[in-house]
Amino acid sequence: MIEIQGITKTFRLGDIEVNALAGVDLSVSDGEWVAIMGPSGSGKSTLMNIIGCLDQPTSGSYLLSGIEVARMDQRQLATVRNRKLGFVFQTFNLLPRATALANVELPLIYAHAGDRRARALAALERVGLGNRVNHRPRELSGGEQQRVAIARALVNDPTLILADEPTGNLDSRSGAEIMNIMVELHAQGMTIVMVTHDPRIAAYCQRVVELFDGQVVAAGVPGPTGGDDAPDAVMAQLGAPVSVQGG
Repeated sequence: MIEIQGITKTFRLGDIEVNALAGVDLSVSDGEWVAIMGPSGSGKSTLMNIIGCLDQPTSGSYLLSGIEVARMDQRQLATVRNRKLGFVFQTFNLLPRATALANVELPLIYAHAGDRRARALAALERVGLGNRVNHRPRELSGGEQQRVAIARALVNDPTLILADEPTGNLDSRSGAEIMNIMVELHAQGMTIVMVTHDPRIAAYCQRVVELFDGQVVAAGVPGPTGGDDAPDAVMAQLGAPVSVQGG
């Protein structure tokens, strides 16, 4: 799914050059669930932006499903983002005046897709929000807003979900609901790359990649609780699991 070799990213601040990434190598297989961890300033967000085709590297190669995207122009990158990637952000990034249904329809509008309403409704049903489709973000809890964001990420049938601190703004129970959805998506074969600072959340993942000063210092590290029982262990710490409808 992802093959990154020798990726660097340099930012210029006046006369100063900042090397946010300094020769990163990373592979993620189809169906894998990977956490990216590291202290502030380690390069997590920069790497996530490059994986998500939101930014371009200074040098190096990035193959996404066998396609070189590191040197694509902005129009090409936008197409890749719309057709192949689904994004879940810490702050939800929902349009405040739009209903849940309208928010989920947005990627389909940009893709000029048909059957938008039916597909958006199906995505909301998939995350257990079939009864909240006409509610606006201010009428939804934080956990429900994040579920809308996940439905929006899923509506175009992406090959890769990118989640940036998806439980960072949620209480423990809402966080458990969101991670329960992620567990089900992974069980259905979805590839997930997730940035997190929380080792309890990283415990869900099959693999942890650690960054420090723009370099990978550890890869292939299992989550802190390890093994196939990791999700159950973390769920117990975060709160009772909530049943979510499968897709």
